[in-house]
Amino acid sequence: MDWIYAALLGYFVGSVPFGLLLAKAAGKGDIRTIGSGNIGATNVLRTGSKGLAATVLLLDAGKGLAAVLAARHWFFDAVPAAALAAVIGHCFPVWLGFKGGKGVATNAGVSFGLGWPIGAAYAAVWLAMLAVTRVSSVAGMSAVVGAVVAATLFGFDRFVPVLAVIALLVVGLHRANIRRLFAGEEPRVGKGT
Repeated sequence: MDWIYAALLGYFVGSVPFGLLLAKAAGKGDIRTIGSGNIGATNVLRTGSKGLAATVLLLDAGKGLAAVLAARHWFFDAVPAAALAAVIGHCFPVWLGFKGGKGVATNAGVSFGLGWPIGAAYAAVWLAMLAVTRVSSVAGMSAVVGAVVAATLFGFDRFVPVLAVIALLVVGLHRANIRRLFAGEEPRVGKGT
C-alpha cells in the first residue's frame, strides 16, 4: 500500500499548476492561451516576465523536491513511486484536463530529492546546454538524460529505473520540439523564447 500512497502523494503535489495560478495572479491571463499552451516556466517566460518565470521554475522544482522528501519520511521504500508520480502530476494534472507542462523543472526537484549529486548534475547539464544552445527544450531533454547517467555514476542505482522512465516521458512530451529542432524552427531563449 505504501507505493499507492506515495504515488497519490506525489501526483497531487506535482499537479499543483503554479504556472497557471501565478500568471493569472500577475494579470498575465491564462498561460494556456499563449505560446506552447503549457503551464511550465518556459511558457510563462513568453509573457515577458522573467521574474515570474523564475518563480514558477523554483516552485515547480520545489513541488518535485517536496514530493520526494515527504515520501522519504512516510513511505521510504516507495520513494520512486512518488518521484514518478510528481512528474506525471505536473504533466497531466487532473484539474486541467490532464494538460500540463513537460516536467523539466519538476524533475529537477525530484532529482535533488533523490540525491543531491543527481540534482547537481541535472542543474549543471541544464545550465551548460542552455548556455551553449540557447534552446530550452535541448537543455531540458539533456538534463533529464543527464540525471539517469548521474544516478548510475554516483551509485544511486535504486533510482536509475525511475529516472529512465521519467526521461522517456519528458523526451516524449518534447516531440513537437524535436520536430522543430530538425526543421531549424525551434525558438531560442531571448528570441521569442
